[in-house]
Amino acid sequence: DVRAEESTARGRLTVLYDGGVYLFEFKVADRKGRALGRERGYADKYRRPGVPVHLICIEFGREERNIVGFEFETV
Repeated sequence: DVRAEESTARGRLTVLYDGGVYLFEFKVADRKGRALGRERGYADKYRRPGVPVHLICIEFGREERNIVGFEFETV
């Protein structure tokens, strides 16, 4: 059972699945590695004991028009 809970025009998608939270961030980036959202606190409202929160960033290159970076972290 997958439930998409939050989607915005800013390139974020939250999926609640199998007891975990998956926060996806999609960015068009000039530089690799800038979009994971750690400093923005995206995961804060989902943090609870025993609930894994996964931050997943997929970056698209402006010139390449393809995926240029992928990063993930469990918090």
